[in-house]
Amino acid sequence: MTTHPNDPSLRSFIEVDPSSDFPIQNLPYGVFSTPANPTPRVGVAIGACVLDLWELEQDSRLEVGPLGVFSGPSLNAFMALGPKVWSRTRARISELLRHDHPELRDNEELRGRALVAMRDARLHLPFAVSGYTDFYSSKEHATNVGVMFRGKDNALQPNWLHMPIAYNGRASTVVVSGTKVKRPRGQLKPPNVDAPSFGPCKRLDFELEMGVVIGQPSAMGGMLSEQQAAEMIFGFVLLNDWSARDIQQWEYVPLGPFLAKAFATSISPWVVTREALEPFRLKGPEQEPVPLDYLRQGKPQNYDIALDVSLRAAGANAPAGISRTNFKYMYWSSVQQLMHHASSGCAMNVGDLLGSGTISGPEKNQRGSLLEISWNGTEPVELPGGVKRSFLEDGDSLVMRGWCQGDGYRVGFGEVEGTILAAE
Repeated sequence: MTTHPNDPSLRSFIEVDPSSDFPIQNLPYGVFSTPANPTPRVGVAIGACVLDLWELEQDSRLEVGPLGVFSGPSLNAFMALGPKVWSRTRARISELLRHDHPELRDNEELRGRALVAMRDARLHLPFAVSGYTDFYSSKEHATNVGVMFRGKDNALQPNWLHMPIAYNGRASTVVVSGTKVKRPRGQLKPPNVDAPSFGPCKRLDFELEMGVVIGQPSAMGGMLSEQQAAEMIFGFVLLNDWSARDIQQWEYVPLGPFLAKAFATSISPWVVTREALEPFRLKGPEQEPVPLDYLRQGKPQNYDIALDVSLRAAGANAPAGISRTNFKYMYWSSVQQLMHHASSGCAMNVGDLLGSGTISGPEKNQRGSLLEISWNGTEPVELPGGVKRSFLEDGDSLVMRGWCQGDGYRVGFGEVEGTILAAE
């Protein structure tokens, strides 16, 4: 009997805690290495273990295409094989991990080679980032920022409700969770001085986002339908688009963000597939005015993903929660972002990364950046021990987590963490 990998009743022969991000219904992909085998290769997270797909491929238990698809340091070769292979491979991995399937369960020698304790694995950037585009698609976030800098009557720019706004970022500084981030330097010009100076950023911020991983290319000069765009999406990661607010304030007119966003973007090491998120798909906010024809959606394209941000201040023993929101609030969906991105004739590549834009909800505790949480520094965040933060200080560590809650299981993303180091 064939069982769909998303079936809530599925169980693995590997013990998985109900609170784990990585039950058999998830099976996210990543790249890992171990002290015993320092060569990075592709694996899947299951409970507190990593399943080594290269070992399974060599043993002919997993046949996906040319031998060696899982032996490299990125997911790009696998993603290039397309949605049918993605789905077939996930179903086969699910079968091998099922509690009632003996093929891997009863093969002690293969289990010893193919299953690695997560604590012994070093996690790497999961895919080679071809290009990086960051969107601005949360109405709540855009409104908050607009109110701060332009007033309530001009909060949203005239174009915002008509298309997903974005800028092209830097693929070269996308890093995996756990990579320390040096405080950026740049030109600074506070409103009360006549000329700019150069030095370390003083208003360093995070942005809570989801990252969309593009697994299929599109041709230069073409456009994408809703279905084509959806099928190009391989999966999602957590994304922290670190932001230097004071550098951005001086440089962004007239062309938008540049160095204020180019110094680092952190992503989680596990890519949760679009197929694993299917049970959590839902309709996004009502769009008014109705988008132009090329941006209209015929089916729900948002996802119910709970998101949590915690901050551990330098010298503190424990982190404190500072935001909890949900990906479902996004005004422009990931599919609409991709359709718009390609609409001018822009070619998309395997390994392109699309940042959702800062995710904020309607409530004060659902704001997705310190700029909003501290209301541009006028309402500092109070942390345990009497510590206050308007923006990030050296030594501060920020952790983002995300998950979809199923019936007795959760499909999670793990975490994306970054610690701030002093500028050189």
